[in-house]
Amino acid sequence: MPAASAALAVPQLDDLRLQLTQATALERLRLVASLHLTSAVFSTSFGLEDQIITHLIFEFDLPIRVFTLDTGRNFQETYATWNKTLLRYQKPIEVFAPRQDSVQTLLLEKGPNSFYESVENRKECCYIRKVEPLNRALAGQHAWVTGIRAEQSQNRQTMEPVEWDAAHNLIKVHPLFDWTWDEAVAFTQEHGIPVNTLHKQGFVSIGCAPCTRAIKPGEDFRAGRWWWEDLSAKECGLHATAVHNGPDPVVEPVPTH
Repeated sequence: MPAASAALAVPQLDDLRLQLTQATALERLRLVASLHLTSAVFSTSFGLEDQIITHLIFEFDLPIRVFTLDTGRNFQETYATWNKTLLRYQKPIEVFAPRQDSVQTLLLEKGPNSFYESVENRKECCYIRKVEPLNRALAGQHAWVTGIRAEQSQNRQTMEPVEWDAAHNLIKVHPLFDWTWDEAVAFTQEHGIPVNTLHKQGFVSIGCAPCTRAIKPGEDFRAGRWWWEDLSAKECGLHATAVHNGPDPVVEPVPTH
């Protein structure tokens, strides 16, 4: 590495959290961009929270790449939201799909609905359609922005707005971590952001069509995901990685000369 491009030490996570405590979502995203990392990415599934973050990234031309995981089993309403987002912002959204051979093997050996049969089978399907493509999307990245909010589930209340994701070797930032659902809805309405029409039908958390249903009044935010399973199991693996408070990484930026 040329001497002119000395290693850039990422601020300690506690210091970064302190800076983000009173910051707005836009300020949080700008701070991620200001770290001068080689690359920062945002993963969208076109839910309410993700649409807000996409809006902020695109409207303010932040140097954060946006990508989505097309599992092949999304709702048509999700694809419609995707299309409306492209038309509204005229900015690219990268796509990562599951490996065709892995999907073919799964269907050949277990059929199209094996995920209903056991948690193990469901997680296998999630791995093939979500986790493995995500691993490819995050390879070589240094910051991962997500739409996670603490209010979404008990598991997520124990997370932090900024974390060190040891599994992917990067910083993980949740700009809307302390937002409420009502605040998110109000923001989309104020700014005319395209929203998945399933939200008006009682869908709060939207995933693959066979694995998502609307929730009933008083139910947990994640109750509509894999509703046939115990509440404690309701993660697909995208955010169930080894995440902790350190160590503080050192990242070498790409030379500018």
